[in-house]
Amino acid sequence: MKVGFFIGCNTAFNRPDLEKAFRFVFDALGIEIDDLEGQSCCPSWGTMPSVDEAGWCALGARNFIISEEKNVDMVTVCGSCYGSLSESKYKMEKKPELREKVNEMLKAIGKEYKGTTRIRLATNFLYNEVGIEKIKNSLKYTLEGVTIGVQPGCHSLWPSEVYQEGEKDPFHPVMLRELCEALGASAPYYSRIVDCCGMGGMRSTNVEASYKLVKTKLDSMKDEIKADLLVTGCSSCLIQFDTAQAPMKRENKINYEIPSVHYVQLLALCLGADPQQVVGLSTTDLSGILGKLKKIN
Repeated sequence: MKVGFFIGCNTAFNRPDLEKAFRFVFDALGIEIDDLEGQSCCPSWGTMPSVDEAGWCALGARNFIISEEKNVDMVTVCGSCYGSLSESKYKMEKKPELREKVNEMLKAIGKEYKGTTRIRLATNFLYNEVGIEKIKNSLKYTLEGVTIGVQPGCHSLWPSEVYQEGEKDPFHPVMLRELCEALGASAPYYSRIVDCCGMGGMRSTNVEASYKLVKTKLDSMKDEIKADLLVTGCSSCLIQFDTAQAPMKRENKINYEIPSVHYVQLLALCLGADPQQVVGLSTTDLSGILGKLKKIN
């Protein structure tokens, strides 16, 4: 099995430890990675999607063309990349005039978008292609006794008609919960499970409103399920929860911390990766969670 790794700007520039985790996990599971040389920004929300639909779709199409030429689906750890590329593909499928305009633009670089490959979120790919049983059978460590609060992320849920390999019921997501349970942890439902993390444009323009969403989510995890760990399938959500808690504590908005990781990082740890390599840039304290990893005899 071979995939194209669509790394995304956030992961490449802010969380290269997540990139390390992705490479470790896919290698350990026997999945070949193509680096999709020449890939660019997806581009994400708040940029071209807000002002230039055809330009947005053309840039997304150019990324798809790289994967089409290699005959591989793209896999990303970033919910924003997954959302932007999924929606640009969907729009080009539903609007023939838009696709025609995009391909007219692409003539400038001698390319044509054909729509023969997909963008896939890493957690969805692991759930649907690798499967829970293979993950369980590949583990070197488990997380028995750890309670996880999952953060699926908005762009893995809505608009649900766009994300065709997503949740059967986006209001009651189960895929990330089941992936966490495959590692031996418990991942109960809690009332704010589908809430937004407040990242992206909101944190850039209204940090107080952004922090309110973080607090609401963290309080729900803490009070309802007593979460030991927050696990997300999105690099943007990871950055939000991992970096927002320290300033929120300094400003007395919260008086606790829930360590936060991407699922791919957590899986890498359970597959035996060096913590310094795959979670070394975390700002929330993961020492307690690392101490709970139990080696399988």
